[in-house]
Amino acid sequence: MLEIKGLTKVYGKYKAADDVSFTVQNGEIGILLGPNGAGKSTVIKSIAGLLRYQGSIYIKGKDAHSMEAKKVFAYVPEIPAMYEALTVREHIDFIVHAYHLQVSEEEIKELLERFELWDKQDKLGSELSKGMMQKVSICCALIIHPDVIMLDEPMVGLDPAAIKQLKQVILELKADGVTVLISTHMLEMVKELWDIMFVMDKGHIIASYQKSEVKEEDLEDLFFHVTEAESSEDGQKTGKEAEK
Repeated sequence: MLEIKGLTKVYGKYKAADDVSFTVQNGEIGILLGPNGAGKSTVIKSIAGLLRYQGSIYIKGKDAHSMEAKKVFAYVPEIPAMYEALTVREHIDFIVHAYHLQVSEEEIKELLERFELWDKQDKLGSELSKGMMQKVSICCALIIHPDVIMLDEPMVGLDPAAIKQLKQVILELKADGVTVLISTHMLEMVKELWDIMFVMDKGHIIASYQKSEVKEEDLEDLFFHVTEAESSEDGQKTGKEAEK
């Protein structure tokens, strides 16, 4: 389970995230959806421990800063960061040793083959395309068998075969009781995956939906309805302030 309580991140006078709270249960796929600039990346980086923030974050009931939480948490960033002098296989081996994992050669081969990386395992990080780096990043996250996994715009840069494979992996993780959080602005990429959706705009969670509640609705229409309503309210507030 992933719990976010009162997450606030301020840059000067600007609140990139303002009292954000939400929960994704075990075996649920949560979607953090919003336009560019909504504050999604701030929330994601805070959960990943890359930013200081106010509020509380719990992973499997443990404080996100604790070693117990970090051991069961995996993160796939929007922009993968590879070690230029390490090969694809050495990136996997690095994670295995860092987490003190007991992983068989067969399991590593199966994972790399699944994302069409087995025959590329000797390529250096500096030789990889954006899509290949993304696939290596996904494999590094999956090899630890996380209880909670967070993916930031994971489909960007992937070829259609890899997107199909990743979606299948996400559904398998859900079936195994793993908590999944996906941050995206690409609604069409996740419409068949989600269980619970949080719509974010201007640093706030402005709406949340369970899939069972909106299964007959058009998700795109629903998304634009709530974000445009938020923009309209902001415009009215600005107008009233100007009158004063």
